[in-house]
Amino acid sequence: MTPRSQRAGAHGETLPGKVSEASERTPRAIYEERLGEEREQAAALAAHERRLSVSRLVVFGAGVALAFLALDRALFTPWALLAPALLFVALVVLHDRAIRARRRAERRAAFHAAGLARLDHAWAGQGQGGERWLEGFHPYAEDLDLFGRGSLFELLCTARTLAGEQTLASWLLAPGRAADLRARHAAVDELRPRLDLREEVALLGEDIRGALDAASLARWAAAPAWQPSPLLRLAALALPAATLAGFLAWYAFGLVGPLPLLLATALQLAFASHLRPRVLQIVRGAEHSARELALLSAILARFERERFSSPRLTELGRALESEGEPPSRRIARLQRLVDLLDAYRNQFFAPLAAVLLWRTNFAVALESWRARSGATVPRWLAAVGELEALLALASHAWEHPADPFPELLEGEPRFEGVALGHPLIPEDRCVRNDVALGGECRVLVVSGSNMSGKSTLLRTVGVNAVLALAGAPVRAASLRLSPLALGASIRIVDSLQDGTSRFYAEVKRLSRIVEIARGPVPLLFLLDEILSGTNSHDRAIGAEAVVRRLAEGGALGLVTTHDLALARIADALGARAANVHFEDHLEGGRMVFDYRMRPGVVRKSNALALMRAVGLEV
Repeated sequence: MTPRSQRAGAHGETLPGKVSEASERTPRAIYEERLGEEREQAAALAAHERRLSVSRLVVFGAGVALAFLALDRALFTPWALLAPALLFVALVVLHDRAIRARRRAERRAAFHAAGLARLDHAWAGQGQGGERWLEGFHPYAEDLDLFGRGSLFELLCTARTLAGEQTLASWLLAPGRAADLRARHAAVDELRPRLDLREEVALLGEDIRGALDAASLARWAAAPAWQPSPLLRLAALALPAATLAGFLAWYAFGLVGPLPLLLATALQLAFASHLRPRVLQIVRGAEHSARELALLSAILARFERERFSSPRLTELGRALESEGEPPSRRIARLQRLVDLLDAYRNQFFAPLAAVLLWRTNFAVALESWRARSGATVPRWLAAVGELEALLALASHAWEHPADPFPELLEGEPRFEGVALGHPLIPEDRCVRNDVALGGECRVLVVSGSNMSGKSTLLRTVGVNAVLALAGAPVRAASLRLSPLALGASIRIVDSLQDGTSRFYAEVKRLSRIVEIARGPVPLLFLLDEILSGTNSHDRAIGAEAVVRRLAEGGALGLVTTHDLALARIADALGARAANVHFEDHLEGGRMVFDYRMRPGVVRKSNALALMRAVGLEV
């Protein structure tokens, strides 16, 4: 097996003079090799851990026996117990290190196993579904399975902080500007081969997920800091000094009576009592937030070691700088303050801490840190969130090297996809189709029987548009598109809680889509079985009116139907629309679909054949 130190540079970059590992072997081969290495190492470390555990037990038992012989039987000096005691302490330290090393190897193995699960389409339910980011009444998120078990977000998201999850989710929920997307393409392309970087960040992140509340942390850091006057700072230092001086002058040297000590103590107690509410508030907030910042600093320190060349990554690197000092170092300084502050909890040190106004002085120091660095914490969080989101897209790009970046077009709205496939469908079952919208033809009316692939086509177009407009590679041979807004009506259900029928819910969604079409960015609409909840007469009139309004407003889109009467929408729109269809046939008593999109209107329905196939007489 290839030693880890020879596989890539210290920062996950290809070693000088070496060909990138990603260009020599497939992602699957690399994952499988590394998974085998880590599992072998974890097994060896587990065996080493067991040996150390047994050794600890043996040394402890021997120490107990020696103590009995030395103290009860007086066979030899008690100093002989020093050797087994030192040996036991050394074994405890070694055992703890072995446990940490074994767990780290297991986590590395889990990282590569997760990569293989994504390649095998066995990842559903194992990652973050991102349901917390699902917005109510979003124009396409639920329709395109962006969040939830087995969703696009779960496939993509390798982020280990809430900031990273939120950034990735925001990219999926709102199309980016062309300039931002091109910058993300360059960044993802640079990060794509850095598997070691992604692995190390994932290992650091296991301690962060669920612990790092970016919003509360940013609020704590950015809130106005307490800035006590110079006189108050001086008093916080001078009063403990006066109390100690009074104690030494009276008790140690007998120079004066207890009156100076009593006076200094009274002044100090009054001073501490006056500041106590503010000090407690500062200490509580700092202790909670500093723990989260300490976790964040591990990821920051890892990114600080990287050297980037793409414009966006370089800009993010500058965002992590703060007055020439890396944020991880500034956070480490805060952590040291909090660790020292925590000493007042020690029951032996507590009396001296009270005399020294320990909490008050460290509250002043903590607020000084916040006054100097607090305003930059939201910037650090935003930078880390974007870096993690870019790493997630880079991981997806590396695992699917055949998926290209889309070509972003200027000018009139266009969506031109060649061999479009759905990224959530395994490659061996994914049937690809070409979809071209723009120019003269703006609408495709897709007809076909039940289960023939109409809804899947809409989701395929929609998900690839989401990927393209988030800055990710797409599941296609090629995709050319202009900046587009998205609107979909695919998965519409009634609501008992809201007292709305499916038809009413669909009408509300269509109204929202028409409203989006009036915006500054051209719309890509995806309408599945439009207005199927009403009678055929009203449906035909209403569907034609909605599609005509969208097409005349400059939108592009697809409309599916198994009602052949609605296929006439394309005739009504003339050159701005075209009919396409999916076919099926009965084979051995079961329906067979090829999921290939063909020009024209479907000429048959499978409803009666399906009923007969399951034994219903018609």
